[in-house]
Amino acid sequence: MVVVLGFAEALTLDSGRLVLGLTTTLFLLAYGGGLLLVARGLFRASTWSRGPAVFTQLIQVLMAYSFWGGSTKAISVVLAVAAVGVLAAIFQKASTEALRDDPTHPPVL
Repeated sequence: MVVVLGFAEALTLDSGRLVLGLTTTLFLLAYGGGLLLVARGLFRASTWSRGPAVFTQLIQVLMAYSFWGGSTKAISVVLAVAAVGVLAAIFQKASTEALRDDPTHPPVL
């Protein structure tokens, strides 16, 4: 989704805000690419991926809070529910065991 926002930002560039538009586009594309790497790490049960995944969801909760009020209240609810759902899945016992850094126990897939 973030990569799509990056491409959408690139399509709306204009000369009045060229530097801001370019840096926003580059940031969103890099952030989206990082999220894809984290998702791949979670899919492979790589221990390094848990921290960035939790951090990203906490950022999403803060974003949901920033959208609260007015006509964006529905967006806020969707963001918050998705973030809490992902956090619940990451902290579930099976996920915790699969992502733990313990070489004596193979990952549970």
